[in-house]
Amino acid sequence: MPIDNQDFIKRLRAITSDIITDEERLAVYESDGLTAKKQLPGVVVIPDTIEQVQAITALCQSCEVPLVPRGAGTGLSGGAMPHHEGVLLVMARFNQVLDVDTSLRTATVQPGVTNLAISEAVSNLGLYYAPDPSSQIACTIGGNVAENSGGVHCLKYGLTVHNVKQLKVVLPGGELVVVGGKGYDTPGYDLLALMHGSEGMLGIVVEVIVQLLPKPPEVAVIMAAFSNVIDAANSVSGVISAGLLPAGLEMMDKLAIQAAESFVGAGYPEAAEAMLLCELDGSLEELEELIESVRAVFESNGCITFTVAFDAVERQKLWLGRKAAFPAVGRIAPDYYCMDGTIPRRELANVLQAITDLSHKYELQVANVFHAADGNLHPLILYDANDGDQLTRAEAFGSEILALCLEKGGTITGEHGVGIEKINEMCLQFNRDELGIFHGIKNAFDHYGILNPGKGIPTLSRCAEFGAMHVHRGEERFPHLDRF
Repeated sequence: MPIDNQDFIKRLRAITSDIITDEERLAVYESDGLTAKKQLPGVVVIPDTIEQVQAITALCQSCEVPLVPRGAGTGLSGGAMPHHEGVLLVMARFNQVLDVDTSLRTATVQPGVTNLAISEAVSNLGLYYAPDPSSQIACTIGGNVAENSGGVHCLKYGLTVHNVKQLKVVLPGGELVVVGGKGYDTPGYDLLALMHGSEGMLGIVVEVIVQLLPKPPEVAVIMAAFSNVIDAANSVSGVISAGLLPAGLEMMDKLAIQAAESFVGAGYPEAAEAMLLCELDGSLEELEELIESVRAVFESNGCITFTVAFDAVERQKLWLGRKAAFPAVGRIAPDYYCMDGTIPRRELANVLQAITDLSHKYELQVANVFHAADGNLHPLILYDANDGDQLTRAEAFGSEILALCLEKGGTITGEHGVGIEKINEMCLQFNRDELGIFHGIKNAFDHYGILNPGKGIPTLSRCAEFGAMHVHRGEERFPHLDRF
């Protein structure tokens, strides 16, 4: 229900008139991309200026009112799900590229600018912004910082944290601080890295300086089809083992291929059991050598077709299918649950087989789409929320995938964050002392606990309850759970 404290609302209106309190309009903001988790916000506030953000934040702290920042709402872990007694701070109007410094190859942008808009703004200068999440047409740089997003180019060019030089951040008390700098390093603790992946729990990003790169002279995209997913997975490991460094290396299984092809007509091999997209960049001479090296690896692992696209239109068409995979899968099932875990590349084949086995166990289809080169899995579990216990089974299926990632030496998230979706699995990955350190960092920044409460870091009591549930089910894979 909306916040009924009229004095608080009156004080908010003194800061900005752009406030939403009626339930019908509040419902627009009830969830982010994780639509299975919904909650009406107490009130929505849409600021225009940094000063308004500072004033709103300071007011929330003084009144001890929860404050949840929201960008484009494209997150997939429930990180921007509102608090029913709190303020949802919508940063959509912070959407300008403020400055481009060609000498330092940097761009100063507001957090509501999309990744794609950054590259478009500097394209005429022969520059681009390398991080390339599949939702780059919609996701914003502020959200990318909050989740430390990756994307198809992260293998060669790194995650968001590797491509951001400086942040302006509003702290919970309303103070405006600058972390990082335009140089290669800055004095003191590395707070710039700490802010990346902090999911809006430490501060609110209001300005970002990103690193730009020169466009590569030539680019080629290889599309290779395989008769089974094991051969495709082994090809990924083979490319890296051969010392090759593609700009991107993505994998899709048969269900994902067919869904994407039906949706956008990218020319994908629908009869194949798996497909790899491999992007290479460099000089023409380098590309010719790299293409033949990749061909040798793929063919040694049973590749059945191998095509190369140099033309920009053809390359874009191939990537369009991959980047449209999520909405494409949404056309073949009423709902889907997008997972996000990371494993060592050597475990790709084993984990894919295990996911297939889990699909049979839970009687739910799964389409596999992922950043294969860095082991970041995105299984899409298909279900119908209106059909019996399918949502419950989908969530249990997803939890087992995350547990599997941990058992193989990986982690529960690669780029989507923890939010509320994976908060129980944090208990599997970290012990009491480690979680205590996380809570200590949170407390140092946000002593009153107003920023995005209940997300990211589980309480020890929650872990104790989660551990008791695992013990009750006879699971002994994570023995540290009984010590919470």
